[in-house]
Amino acid sequence: MNTTFRSLRRLPHLKTILAGLALIALNTPLSAQPATQRVLAPSLADRLELPIAGPAVPTITESDATKAVAPPRFEVRAPAGAPNVVIILLDDFGFGQSSTFGGPIAMPNIDRLAAQGLRFNRFHTTALCSSTRSALLTGRNAHENNIGSLPELATSFPGNTGTRPLQVTPLAEILRQNGYATAAFGKSHETPSWERGPTGPFARWPTFSGFDKFYGFVGGEDDQYAPVVYDGTIVIDRPKKLDYHFTVDMTDKAIEWARTVQSLNPEKPFFLYYATGATHAPHHVPKEWIDKYKGKFSMGWDKLREETFARQKALGIIPPDAKLTARPKEIPAWDSMTPDQKRILERQMETFAGFADHTDAQIGRLIASLDGMGVLDNTLIFYILGDNGASAEGGPLGTDNERRALNGIVATAEQVLPKVEQWGAPSTYPHYAVAWAWAGNTPFQWTKQVASHFGGTRNGMIVAWPGHIGDPRAVRSQFHHVIDVAPTVLEAAGIPEPKKVSGIAQRPMSGVSMAYTFKDAKAKDRRTTQYFEMFANRAIYDKGWVAAARHSIPWVIESPAAFQEDKWELYNIDKDFSQAEDLAARQPAKLKQLQAAFEREAIRNHVYPIDIRRAERFNASMAGRPDLTAGRKSMVLYPGMKRLWEDVVLNTINARHAVTADIELRADDGEGVIIAQGGRFAGWALYMKDGRAHYEYNYFGDERTKLASPVLGPGKHRVTYEFVPDASKPGSGGAATLSVNGREVARGQMKKTVPFSFQATDGMDVGMDLGTPVSEDYAMGDNAFKGRLNSVRIDLK
Repeated sequence: MNTTFRSLRRLPHLKTILAGLALIALNTPLSAQPATQRVLAPSLADRLELPIAGPAVPTITESDATKAVAPPRFEVRAPAGAPNVVIILLDDFGFGQSSTFGGPIAMPNIDRLAAQGLRFNRFHTTALCSSTRSALLTGRNAHENNIGSLPELATSFPGNTGTRPLQVTPLAEILRQNGYATAAFGKSHETPSWERGPTGPFARWPTFSGFDKFYGFVGGEDDQYAPVVYDGTIVIDRPKKLDYHFTVDMTDKAIEWARTVQSLNPEKPFFLYYATGATHAPHHVPKEWIDKYKGKFSMGWDKLREETFARQKALGIIPPDAKLTARPKEIPAWDSMTPDQKRILERQMETFAGFADHTDAQIGRLIASLDGMGVLDNTLIFYILGDNGASAEGGPLGTDNERRALNGIVATAEQVLPKVEQWGAPSTYPHYAVAWAWAGNTPFQWTKQVASHFGGTRNGMIVAWPGHIGDPRAVRSQFHHVIDVAPTVLEAAGIPEPKKVSGIAQRPMSGVSMAYTFKDAKAKDRRTTQYFEMFANRAIYDKGWVAAARHSIPWVIESPAAFQEDKWELYNIDKDFSQAEDLAARQPAKLKQLQAAFEREAIRNHVYPIDIRRAERFNASMAGRPDLTAGRKSMVLYPGMKRLWEDVVLNTINARHAVTADIELRADDGEGVIIAQGGRFAGWALYMKDGRAHYEYNYFGDERTKLASPVLGPGKHRVTYEFVPDASKPGSGGAATLSVNGREVARGQMKKTVPFSFQATDGMDVGMDLGTPVSEDYAMGDNAFKGRLNSVRIDLK
């Protein structure tokens, strides 16, 4: 385009031509000029069906454009006065952790936002990340969206298929088709796991779910120092900064996008969804943030709950008559810990606090940038402090490597203690102990995943909207759920819920708008019933009462007995804020009434059948979900294929298999990764070093099995690794052999293997290892295979 313009400038008489065109324009009647300022906007009725159809194109009989009258231009604009919308969502954060809700962690930007808005103390989530996010972004219950838990645990049953139906159009798409600019930054964990590969399909990725822009990751968690980041649907290289941290990076990108929208199209409102990977494990944060909290948790979790509870009452976050619930028998007392254990445990909580404080600072940067652009006064902000309660997935003692915990392996003090000074650094992948999560959910029982109790489902929320809040700094206590956010946004924007989208009739939103509470603290609750279910932990809220049945706990991966045998509890939460007094034995008729209500809601929302399996559902064939590799015994991969998720490649875990690479070496081609899966915290790799072929199996960084060949000379070579398990059970050890050109060159014995999953972040790379390195024999980043790699074949035998 620039070249064309420069060539036109050299044409003779160009100035004369341009001057003539300008003169014609000045003397053309207004009616004959394009009606750029005359715009038809859609009516309220037009917005009931999306996309919004423009008016019929008029027939023009005048042949001369200088005499014809142009019709008004039709443009889809947001309703007049529609606010910008910002939704901020923290991950794995408890009701009693932030200073705003009485917790020990200084989060001044939440405090400032709360001073301008409202604190909701009876706001609820689903007890798990994917289901909460799905409900938040659609206004429907998670099972209505087919995301009853995680996409990685999807089954073939309605309510849990992992695929959002076409009858459910996300909030972002509704806003986009009504004239909003839309963008998402950070974590997105709603895409089916088998659709996350480079071949898609991409219909359920963020940029095909209503967001014009997406910058973030599409799994449950990510390494804050070495994340797998997508721009749209394209995986990108991590910015090469010595002090890189993903939360900082995503904030930079969010600010950049908002500034661009405001600069180029200031009349267009925007929807910015800012969903951090923090404070989900790994708890990664620079050391200076950890050091701010040095020694501040030496009192332990029992005393911390008492202190938090007192602050919550003083702040008016909980009622004066609220009770502090007792410590479950499954959680140890702080005083029972040894000195070494206490040293580890204190460092864990210091790291988590620093991580949350650091995250709040980035959110402060985002809000300050909106203020600097002059748009904050017309921006509706939801700051949701957690997609579930604080997480107990780190196990009884916490862990320096969460991959262990997610594979059902409990860390020991001997494993963890040597890493205590590195906690939060790139060499660790840490998660704190169960009891810190329990303390973080003060005053409630239990934690994330336990949907039967408020420790899993009640999260603090701030709503700020200048000029629309009746009494800033106040608390709102109406019972609400994450499905209520989308209807609130639509009401604030003056946009109706669409009846049809692309010709498909839509399921009505299950949520109710919370806007009625903004100026009326005493307004009667409009959400009167809400079910909860996660891993067979279930509850029903109905008109001030809750019936609850806990089935499982997060740090025990094996499923307990049949859920039909679970004991139900009963609480009058209008009088018992924290679910402290079980009334089931005293009011059996009321309990029976609520159990019947749960049955109705469970059937209506596709909660049934309840599936108590956990680890087994990571296996696609056992779960019954789509499997790209179903029936295949071999797969050929080629150089350049990267970040391949476990659900899109052959699964070699617990299976006899071989990996064969055809390579060609020149005299100086003795280095680089041929293929790698996983990373520093669990995985395997086939690579060259010092002219030798190597295979390494990394068992959670605790044990490494290494095989190496003699020096390979120039020319073509076929390098093969084979594993034969000792038994068919998960985690079984086995015999490992390395062969070159059909001749065995090395043999070893693995005592044990990863039972269920290598990765939550690093994928499989061919010809390189892009994430954290599987082996310490090569560095992160500069490890590409130097020779010629033709292909790599994986065979299941």
